[in-house]
Amino acid sequence: MIEQYDRKKEEAQKRNRLQREKPYVYEKIRGFESKLRRGQSIAIIQFQYNYTCNLRCQHCSVKPFQGASEKRSFTVHDVRNLSRQADALGLARFVITGGEPLVFRDFDDLVAAIDPEKFYINCDTNGWLLDNEKAKHLRRLGVDRIQLSLDSLDPEEHDRFRGRHGSHARAMRAVDAALNADLAIFVQTVVTKQRLHSDEFIEFIRYFNHRGIGVFVTYAKPVGAWEGHYEVMIDQNDMEYMRHLEKQYNVFTHLTPAYGLNMGCIAVKGMVSVTQYGDVLPCPYIHISIGNVFNEPLKNILERGLSIKYFGERVNTCLIAEDRDFIMKYIAGRVYRRPVPVPYSEVFTEEDRTQKPFHLSPEVFL
Repeated sequence: MIEQYDRKKEEAQKRNRLQREKPYVYEKIRGFESKLRRGQSIAIIQFQYNYTCNLRCQHCSVKPFQGASEKRSFTVHDVRNLSRQADALGLARFVITGGEPLVFRDFDDLVAAIDPEKFYINCDTNGWLLDNEKAKHLRRLGVDRIQLSLDSLDPEEHDRFRGRHGSHARAMRAVDAALNADLAIFVQTVVTKQRLHSDEFIEFIRYFNHRGIGVFVTYAKPVGAWEGHYEVMIDQNDMEYMRHLEKQYNVFTHLTPAYGLNMGCIAVKGMVSVTQYGDVLPCPYIHISIGNVFNEPLKNILERGLSIKYFGERVNTCLIAEDRDFIMKYIAGRVYRRPVPVPYSEVFTEEDRTQKPFHLSPEVFL
């Protein structure tokens, strides 16, 4: 068993690598604390560039967005514009997602349009198409890290969950390919309340940690294909158990402190999702649009998001995975059974505005 995981040591190693390989991005990240002190977002842009996918996962959160072909979609030119705006705002990180990014025919052009010299670029993948040659190619393009989705060490269980035979074998091959190419990688896995406390989950973490790979936990959320499935949700006791595991293993969630910052919920403050159709969501799982980048500047949209108290003030939980009051009032009550994303003005009212200028308390800075 790993007695104690030294998260600060690993983060320092990652920062040193970033300083060597992408000094401009490194300097932007160094400015995160001062940006937060000024009440500005340091959001990762989780970029849902295209919803095309080669698997049919049971937990798919973007299922309601697929098939809206009549809407305006991103072009490479639009991506360049989004990248320029994000850079001007001091943002430093993109996550390319979908769908499955490695099926995109214009993937290379997409990465170039984001501009690897200006951003740390993560790429989500289910691993189906990630072999040794592809991993080396991604590294040359300027992709910094792979976020590989994997749901079980058991091939049959994973394949059943993912809806395609052989997906587990392809994902495990992708792990080897990334390591061989010196392409940074972590494994992201969906964890229900039931799985969190299982022996299987601990075995899963240990396996990848022993291979030098961290495990990112995405808590199950009652949205998308799991709309209304409240039985999979975690509670505060589960979150406390997760914090205990974080002290022992290289396992983390979006609530885990990083960059010396303990932000709590990172919706808008530390992450936004941009859909294929230009809508900006507070996070990938809160299917509420706070604006559309085809219609107004990203700066205005982020400021609007921070004016909503749930996103502009500190929240010590995951709103969409644990906070039942938030889910029942705003998601079940005002988003379910409607075309998504639902405009913010139809979900939040004046009473949901923050009553003070956006400010993060001293506990944010570790």
